[in-house]
Amino acid sequence: MTLKLGARVIEGATIVDCHGRIVFGDETIALREFVKEQLKSNNQIVINLAEVNYIDSGGLGTLVGLYTSARSAGGVIKLANLTNRVGELLQVTKLLTVFEVFDNDVQAAKSFPQRATA
Repeated sequence: MTLKLGARVIEGATIVDCHGRIVFGDETIALREFVKEQLKSNNQIVINLAEVNYIDSGGLGTLVGLYTSARSAGGVIKLANLTNRVGELLQVTKLLTVFEVFDNDVQAAKSFPQRATA
């Protein structure tokens, strides 16, 4: 199954919806390019993993790379809607100590500092 990606905005944060598997190869390349494109217009990103059933080591590496890229650009990437399998993987690899993780995308979006509006 290929990775399908979409974006929407909640509470000023860009939600990146992922459907499928995040595995080394075309999927990780697509995710990296998609998120980097979103970062150009909004540095508050939530990656919604509700529909992700599998992540391999390449996928984990991509998530860490995106986290680092966002931080370097003054942005933040948070994770939401982890499945049990993905949550266990992040726990075993200690990545739960790196990422802020939320039960749902709305909570994650609301956790960003609110931007001042003109």
